[in-house]
Amino acid sequence: MLNERIRILIVEDDPDMAELISDLVEAEGWTPLTAPSAEAAMGVLARETVHLVLVDHNLPGASGRTFAQRLRAQADIGIIMVTAAGSAADRVLGLETAADDYVVKPFEPIELTARIKAVLRRTIPSLKPERESERDHEPAALRLSDWSIDLKSRRAICLTDPTKSLTSAEFALLEILAETPSTPVSRAHILDRLGAESDRYIDRNVDVLVLRLRRKIERNPDLPRHIKTRRGKGYVLDTDDGETTP
Repeated sequence: MLNERIRILIVEDDPDMAELISDLVEAEGWTPLTAPSAEAAMGVLARETVHLVLVDHNLPGASGRTFAQRLRAQADIGIIMVTAAGSAADRVLGLETAADDYVVKPFEPIELTARIKAVLRRTIPSLKPERESERDHEPAALRLSDWSIDLKSRRAICLTDPTKSLTSAEFALLEILAETPSTPVSRAHILDRLGAESDRYIDRNVDVLVLRLRRKIERNPDLPRHIKTRRGKGYVLDTDDGETTP
């Protein structure tokens, strides 16, 4: 259950907005922490255990996007961008950098809490419903190029560069594809499984996640060996490590 164990850091320089989001977080039984800037947020993260970060795009000093990139390089933690920038290009850019999700101001309270729950379920395995966390038909482990991936413990290790890591959204995408290896999975199915109920989400968001995952997993992202496109059908995971065509 998503309860008071969950601590959420709200990085927002507008006191009224920070208070509003804090109230929403508390209403769900979670614990809100606040910081008015990226610098202050890093201080909170150094002192406190945080399970998810909500970060405003426009912050004094380092931008929310820069902060998210910095945080992603240091920790595997859920990140949701909260911003007034509402164009599709802005949303895609946010996802391309480091964020797991993107919420546009003004937002409906129910939308924000739904997004938080979706990211928390991807980043904290114990919060997954049983039907999602106990799939007997999916492989327990994968070896993809230089990566060793344990789906049950949700660990992904790059054997040639241990400093590399997958974001929660990238790992969630890999999990979805791994459920039916060698079988194409449609963009619509991926969006649904990622909790993307809102029409803000577009097929391009899936393409961005696939691009990010390929850049990390594939030895040559332009000629993908493992995460392939099937025109008109979606994406397919090929676990064969032999030479194949994209």
